[in-house]
Amino acid sequence: MIVRIAGDAQYELDERHHQELDELDNAVVAAVDAGDEPGFTERFATLLAFVRREGRPLADDDLHPSDIIVPPEDLTFAEAGEDFSGEGLVPDFA
Repeated sequence: MIVRIAGDAQYELDERHHQELDELDNAVVAAVDAGDEPGFTERFATLLAFVRREGRPLADDDLHPSDIIVPPEDLTFAEAGEDFSGEGLVPDFA
């Protein structure tokens, strides 16, 4: 799957990482839903680090469409409610 971090890069993640990515996304949603700004900050940083660590960066000229677009690293807690609500960014693991 191709994951874009807005303002950063695209990363190719093996499908075996889908479940963990979904769990990290759900943790961010839970923090936002609970109004837990410190929890959001920590969990969002963990999600970004996971994508960067486990993903293979794609070249800037690679035009693969993104399967998932993660907001930029400087996303504020106030803005997070727009992206991290309901099922979040990552489709539930089936």
